[in-house]
Amino acid sequence: MKKSTVAQQFASSLKLLGVRFVFGVPSGNMIDYIEALRQQPGIEFIAVGHESTASIMADICGRMTGIPGVCFGTFGPGATNLATGVGGALLDRSPIIAFTDEMPPHLLGRKIQMGIDHQALFKPITKWTTRLQPEKAMETIFMGAEIANSGVPGPVHIGVPAGIGISPVPEPGQPIQTGKVKNELGFKNLDKEIKKFEQAFNQAEKPLLAVGLSAVKAGVARWVKKIAEKFKLPVVLTPMAKGMFPENHPLYVGVLFHALSNHVAETYRQADLIIGIGYDPVEFNYEDWVPNVPLTSIDITPADLDTSNYIIAADVVGDICSTLENFMEFKSNEKGWDLRGILERKQQMFKALKPPENSWGPRAVIEGLRHALPGEGILTVDVGAHLHLAGQQWVTPSPDKLVMTNGWSSMGFAIPSAMAVKLANPNLQVASLMGDGGFIMCMGELATVKRLNLAIVFVVVVDNKLSLIEIKQQKKGFNSTYGTSLNHENDFTADSYFGVPVLKAKDSISYQKALEEAFKLNQPVVIEALVDGEEYKNLVLQPNK
Repeated sequence: MKKSTVAQQFASSLKLLGVRFVFGVPSGNMIDYIEALRQQPGIEFIAVGHESTASIMADICGRMTGIPGVCFGTFGPGATNLATGVGGALLDRSPIIAFTDEMPPHLLGRKIQMGIDHQALFKPITKWTTRLQPEKAMETIFMGAEIANSGVPGPVHIGVPAGIGISPVPEPGQPIQTGKVKNELGFKNLDKEIKKFEQAFNQAEKPLLAVGLSAVKAGVARWVKKIAEKFKLPVVLTPMAKGMFPENHPLYVGVLFHALSNHVAETYRQADLIIGIGYDPVEFNYEDWVPNVPLTSIDITPADLDTSNYIIAADVVGDICSTLENFMEFKSNEKGWDLRGILERKQQMFKALKPPENSWGPRAVIEGLRHALPGEGILTVDVGAHLHLAGQQWVTPSPDKLVMTNGWSSMGFAIPSAMAVKLANPNLQVASLMGDGGFIMCMGELATVKRLNLAIVFVVVVDNKLSLIEIKQQKKGFNSTYGTSLNHENDFTADSYFGVPVLKAKDSISYQKALEEAFKLNQPVVIEALVDGEEYKNLVLQPNK
């Protein structure tokens, strides 16, 4: 029987799955696997500066392609660093396979340098964690890929015991068919729940559609639009579902939880039935915004709701697309929404989000970038006050054109995610928006960006503070400068970081020139936009109820 090594089967398995990149920081134990990847055409190992970058990049590759993203971290600190992006993949619902070094069997449980229990570490932040066995290497990797993509997508972790990479193992005689992943969703009572849904819908005067992350994964934007137009229903979106419904549509209300959410609330608190379509509460709990009216959930998992205070009229657990097809067939009376009022409220919100002419602040930064980035371009956004603003203000043609984290919400997300987006979409223009706090966390990865020559425009909103936290402090009457002041405006004087040029903007005119120059250059560029963060205070963290 023909034989290969575990490392070679590792590389060939990933290639068969369609994986193009493996992200990580090399370790001595991993070099056999890196060499196997080098010899495998069509797949590449990408060395990054920090393991959290590797796992965030894997998250984005898995999110954008549906093929599990792959990352690697070594013992101890490599694994704990990797956990940041693994947790992100769990709560942002991305399929990834995270590999880590692990101690060989005879050292398990011993007091060893860098030695911790990786299985215990990854168990609460993955769908599945296991150890690689030489004779089952390919089967385990394929099994991991199936689990990562089954049901609600998410991460799996596979520990790689030290020393097995060079072990000879038989080549599989036929394609691997694990067949071990069961339908974890367990669709039940579907017809009964659809009938309950139809009854609740017929009785309602003002039903409202709330579209979430699972609807994005299901690809049902076309059905949402058809249903909204047929029954004249207003539509709200969760942040990561932005792009599922056109902002210029008269039935579009806005994004929950983000800037000027009080304007959005003026519409949804009139509803007498909330219809959640693929609504994943990992982004924003129902209880934090819904009026005290019945709820219908259309999803692949049961509704997560405090039923002691709220009523579930129907819990339709099944294929989202099929359920929406049934929804389209409902025979219902005309609903009672004031369509003109919905449109006027939306227009007032967008008017408030538009920067005054020749003004300079976060709104102007976002609007200028939106004009500069082509419609097919992709923006990645870090966590912070600027995200709350962009999440409402940024015109988004489809969900894959605005990449953010909201289930996990880790600062430092913008740069690694932009790197992955550019690698996956080399022919599209990519920009990345972040605050100065998030930039400081991950600016070292600009060395990796430069080495890979990834043409990305990084826009840093420099307001010298953690604005979102400052606003929260003010709302509680606390000292809003303690622990949030970064006070580094005068330190942002470099003309380049690791060879990446820096352009500076202190007003709308210099910003416009910087954007024009940055997008003409076929290389990474940083634009530092120095603004006053006071503008955020009347826009973000507005009441949701």
